[in-house]
Amino acid sequence: MPVREALDFLLAAARAVDGVEDVDTLAANGRVLACDQVSGLNVPSADNTQMDGYAVRAADCANGSATLRIAQRIPAGTVGQPLEPGTAARIFTGALIPEGADAVVMQEQCEANGDQVTIKHVPQSGEWIRRAGEDIVAGAVILPAGTRLRSQELGLAASVGLARLPVRRRVRVAVFFTGDELAMPGEPLAPGAIYNSNRFTLRGLLENLGCEISDYGIVPDSLQATRDTLRAAAAEHDLIITSGGVSVGEEDHIKPAVEAEGRLNMWQIAVKPGKPLAFGEVHREGAGSAFFLGLPGNPVSSFITFLLFVRPFLLRLQGVTGAMAPKAIPLRADFDWTKPDRRNEFLRARVNDAGGLDLFPNQGSGVLTSTVWADGLIDNPPGQAIAKGDIVRFIPFASLQY
Repeated sequence: MPVREALDFLLAAARAVDGVEDVDTLAANGRVLACDQVSGLNVPSADNTQMDGYAVRAADCANGSATLRIAQRIPAGTVGQPLEPGTAARIFTGALIPEGADAVVMQEQCEANGDQVTIKHVPQSGEWIRRAGEDIVAGAVILPAGTRLRSQELGLAASVGLARLPVRRRVRVAVFFTGDELAMPGEPLAPGAIYNSNRFTLRGLLENLGCEISDYGIVPDSLQATRDTLRAAAAEHDLIITSGGVSVGEEDHIKPAVEAEGRLNMWQIAVKPGKPLAFGEVHREGAGSAFFLGLPGNPVSSFITFLLFVRPFLLRLQGVTGAMAPKAIPLRADFDWTKPDRRNEFLRARVNDAGGLDLFPNQGSGVLTSTVWADGLIDNPPGQAIAKGDIVRFIPFASLQY
């Protein structure tokens, strides 16, 4: 299945988890809003100054060198008196504009001497004044349902006094890893054994997305052990993610195990690296089912298929709305790629000092160093050769991992 078609298929199947939690706004980073958030006030609440300077009547300063009496001083957080004609108010950033004033002259354009100030500027009415409601009008939706909250959204919520926010509950994800050859760091490596790097990569990616994770560890290479773990994981989780065992070898038990415990809806994507990606459902005892996503065992394949397919699927489960396809940046290739694959390739590359892209020399699916060296992925269409100077689609890792 082509990459975009596979992603559309996954997103069409995803359904947002039920359950809403009311959390402190300070603790809502990374969560997803369950309903629209409406401002109960104007921001700013009243006209105020953008600058330190002097509040004046513009008509009093029309000659470009008016000397006015400083009648009052208005720090932020205080309310001044109405401004009389022929006077100025010393005012500080954020302070409310006094009644009668219609402009602020920044202090660099003024010369104070005792209780008088000379305005060396001809201000226009409204100059350096932030009008009430120019940012937010009371009653406006400031954050729609389905918004994944970042630091700026939290600041916006706080700016209108929202101390708590209704968010979707966290997605519950079970993970396990198949392969009798797998060992954990700290254990001695037997002949033919490898350390289970995917456990650390996938758990880190899931933590970045704010999931509740249950780690079932390394499952023996047997059909019965795989079925037992799938059944246990389905009981209390929204999604099961596995790594390894999704190919077609005699020791690859994921596909028959899922088919025995549920159903497989999609298997194999026209993507390199990462072709053996499986998607389906595992039935729960009684009723319902947990979604299933089986990732390849090769570490780069597992990493890239998570970014391209699992991440958007998880965001949809969390209730995030809007487009999910990764956003690509057009950048110049500073390399030649003369032997393209018939599948959609995702090449590890990084931005050089000249603003172009350098390619990691070994694009193998087991070369995990390429994911650390690179800044992101080049989305290269099937059969597309790349010549130095061509413009390619570059997807930064920074837009894919959080």
